[in-house]
This record gives sequence, structure tokens and C-alpha cells, in this order.
Amino acid sequence: MKGDDVKAVAVFPGTKTFKIVEHEVPRLSQPDQVMLRMLDIGICGTDREICSFEYGTPPQGYDYLVIGHESLAQVAEIGSAVNRLKPGDLVVPTVRRPCSHPECRACRSGHQDYCYTGDFTERGIKEAHGFMTEFVVDHERNMNLVPIDLREVAVLVEPLTIAEKALAQVFWLMQHRPPWTGPEVPGAERGRGLKALVLGVGPVGLLGAMMLVAAGFETYVYSRELPPNPRIDLVSSIGATYISTQTSNIEQLREQVGNIDLVYEAVGHSHFALQVLRVLGINGIFVLTGVPGLQAFIEADPARLMRDMVLKNQVLLGTVNAGSEAFASAIQDLDVFIKRWPAAIRTLIAGRYPPEQAFELILGRPTGIKSVIAFNEASVS
Repeated sequence: MKGDDVKAVAVFPGTKTFKIVEHEVPRLSQPDQVMLRMLDIGICGTDREICSFEYGTPPQGYDYLVIGHESLAQVAEIGSAVNRLKPGDLVVPTVRRPCSHPECRACRSGHQDYCYTGDFTERGIKEAHGFMTEFVVDHERNMNLVPIDLREVAVLVEPLTIAEKALAQVFWLMQHRPPWTGPEVPGAERGRGLKALVLGVGPVGLLGAMMLVAAGFETYVYSRELPPNPRIDLVSSIGATYISTQTSNIEQLREQVGNIDLVYEAVGHSHFALQVLRVLGINGIFVLTGVPGLQAFIEADPARLMRDMVLKNQVLLGTVNAGSEAFASAIQDLDVFIKRWPAAIRTLIAGRYPPEQAFELILGRPTGIKSVIAFNEASVS
């Protein structure tokens, strides 16, 4: 590598190639910026889709995009106007940056995860370089401070924010739907007496299951895996109940669970989601987080689905990305998880690997649950 360059993992959409590149060393250019020493970068389905060239847009002036959006970093240097962070702090950056349109009320109010225009940028995904590199510069306002006790698992913050944003919206709906309201209960027990069903045992699904159990829901996980399987063992270890699609069909699922108050979908499979929507309970809420690829035509019964949603007071909710509130909640919940289920939360991370193995891990057969690219060790001040 050149003296003024750093190592980065990048894709070239124009030529449909990917490689380790020599990326320019970032410099502080504004007083509110921080220099980050990147520590851990998680690999997820979005990275696989970008490296398969389904999407992914380089920043203006570049023919490549540095990938990676799930990250943990250490502050290496701060600008003169930075007052919340100091060198040595651990942080998780947010991913989405606001559009510039003055009429976008979402972005102007700091809620770019609800952007109206679609002209936002996203680190490692859309028109902004990501975090799978040695050093990054960004604004202090995009940083979320992480306790040192979470160093080992903090790379899971970003995938957990998907569930946190979803649950925040569910709780808002609960407060405004009479059958769900009742005597005040502690925040950690707001799901008490309600049944939640998680679809999928990937990282987003498993983290969502942990969050729902911690919130007091009677939690079930529905996926295709059969025992023995470490993901099923993890589900059992946190006090949730696992049901396999290979042993229980949709109707049998309904019989086993009873009235399903909440479904948290985390698989991105449209046919599967529509099948489960058929058994959503009375006054139920169905949350969609997966983004399915283009699929062949599937049969459905829209009249039945519409009839059920009307007559059973059901809500269908889609959610994407997350804002600062969800990041704060994810950090708080990770602290709960590591104290309550230390072995389970650590099991989510399959291993840490050098950047040279990134493409093998991204495009090869998944090994374990969450693979992590590690660039640096945290320095000790």
C-alpha cells in the first residue's frame, strides 16, 4: 500500500468486479468531524447483494464503492468543535445521511430513515463509501457512544436497530389500540401477556427474538431449520420456542401458538410472509423488514387477506433503516443481552477475519451466524 493510502474492500459496479483497493487516507476537513479507526465490520445480506451487483452506487467521482455498514470503531482524532467524544471512545456510526431537499420534513427533522425523496445517501450502500476500511472520517452527530463493556459484541448494534425501530413503532401503536392498552407496566415488560412470532433465524431474526423476549413477549421463532442446529439451540437458550416449517404447517403453527399478536418478519421471502399473514391474530400487527428479490409470480388470496385485515383490526407495517433513537435503544438492549444471555449473544458472532477474506465470506456459503471483518485492535489509552 502507498504511504498515503489505506486498505479498503470495494466493488466496481461498472465492471462488475471487486477487490482490495488502495483508498485515500481520510482527513478532518470540518471542526465537527471525527477520525475513526475501524475495528469490526459485520457482513450481511446487503453486502452479498451489492457484491452480486444487484445494487450499490459509488460516490460521485469514484468508479468503486467501499462496502460495509455494520460497524464498530474507535475515535482516533477529533475536530475542534467536537464536544461529546474524545479519542479512545468506542462508537457505532449510523448508516443513512439526509437528503438536501428543504421540503423533506423527515430529513430536516433528523429522521432520514423516513426520507420522502429517496435522495438520501447510505454509507457502504448508496453514494457514500462504507466502513470496510482502516480509517473513516464522519461528523460527530452521526456517532453513537458505546460502553467499553460491549466491545466484543457492539458490531451487532446496527442489525439490532432494525428490530428496535420496528418495536418502537409497535409500542406506539399499542398505546393507541384499546385491546393492547392496560395497566401500566415497566418498560421492559410492555409485551407481557402478548405473543410474538419471529420469522427466520438469521442475525436480524435472532436479535429480534432476544429483544422481544427481553420486552416480555411470549416469543416463538418459525423457520425451516431442523434440530440439531446451533441457531435452534440459541432460540431455546433465551427462553423462546422454536417451531420448524418442516414439521408444522401454517395451520399447525396457529394451533400451537394461539392468537398471534405480533409477527416480526426477518427473512425477505414474500411467499412465506404472505402465508404467515393468513394466521395473524385478532388485533395483530405484522412487521415486514426483509426486502425480497424479484421472484416468479406467486399465488395469493388478496380478498381473504384484505377481509381478515379489516374484520380483525390488523396492521401491516413495513420498516427500513433506523435513526438515532433506535441506535440508542440497541446499545441499551445489547447491554441487557450480554448480562442475561452472555453465551447466546457471543454465539451470534461466528468469527473475526482479515479483510483479505471478505469476498470469500460475502459470496461463499455462510459460516456460522455473523461473520465479522476486523481491521484494527482497539488501542488502550
